[in-house]
Amino acid sequence: MNNAGPDTASRAVLRLLRQWLPEMSVIDGASSLEQTSPGDPPILRSAQLVEGSAMRAIRIAGLSRDTTSDFGAFLDGTQRVRVIGHHFGLPIVLGTVSAAIRVRVNRRLTTWGHQPPRVDRKIYAPLRYIPSLANISPGEAGEANWQIVDTSTADKNGEYPSQHPVALFERATRAVDRDREALEDELAEAWCARGEAPLFVDGGISRSARVSASSCAIGVIKSHRTLYVEGDALRTVMGLKRGERSSIFRVSPRSRNSVLSWYLRLRDADGHDPMWGLVRVEAAESERAAERADEVSRWVIAETSPLALPDGRWDKMSYGIRDCEEFLRAIS
Repeated sequence: MNNAGPDTASRAVLRLLRQWLPEMSVIDGASSLEQTSPGDPPILRSAQLVEGSAMRAIRIAGLSRDTTSDFGAFLDGTQRVRVIGHHFGLPIVLGTVSAAIRVRVNRRLTTWGHQPPRVDRKIYAPLRYIPSLANISPGEAGEANWQIVDTSTADKNGEYPSQHPVALFERATRAVDRDREALEDELAEAWCARGEAPLFVDGGISRSARVSASSCAIGVIKSHRTLYVEGDALRTVMGLKRGERSSIFRVSPRSRNSVLSWYLRLRDADGHDPMWGLVRVEAAESERAAERADEVSRWVIAETSPLALPDGRWDKMSYGIRDCEEFLRAIS
């Protein structure tokens, strides 16, 4: 979090909001939070094994110092949430989401020319509790034609959120998170439609039916709020050594698409947290699942060089994803 003063976009929104809501209180040095969607509780979840009858550590076949990567591009998205004001305690949020694909050409990364990077900014506010904002016409939305996203809609049970400021802020951050995911999925689907080369996706690939079924997209997940292991399987995964992967299992999230997945240790965890250098890989279903898992794992390990320093997540992050983040930070 930082408390820097409002940027150009924030100032433009504030001018409009002061016209729409004269009683709005502006936050001095608006708080800024990146990747702020409320974390899911850490849980263990069983998964269906598709390789063997028990979770085990498997040394990756064909791994050597000369291992190279076939990834041709990298996809990542970023988000930023700024609480720019309150209306009688109710938070009004400016959300910025961006996504881009960076292509490797002659060992250099450039922006993919077939689909430009996306940067979207929206206002997130509880319109049920601030009805004056719900009546804003397109002509009043300013030159940027600001879209207002309602953070007070009813849930699947028909219940509306409380007016607790924290509850409404969490609603806003979840909405921003979904908008970022939508941008990432659009770019991934466009890439898979062309099938140019394997795409390294920062995060899962199960949201999109087209992406989850494509051999072009590989998802690499760095966070482990949900671990798809229980009992002895947890001990096996935590004990993986560098260059080892777990048995393959199937992940079938609710309301998403089924994919194959496995855990992979990128760096030795001796002297570190047991999740140091541990990622979970997602790929489309394959008839040669074990061979495919070894092949993709070799690529992912090859992408650990050069180091993604000075990023604090360098133990799990590829340099190509760090390049995406730096590029998006510069344009958004």
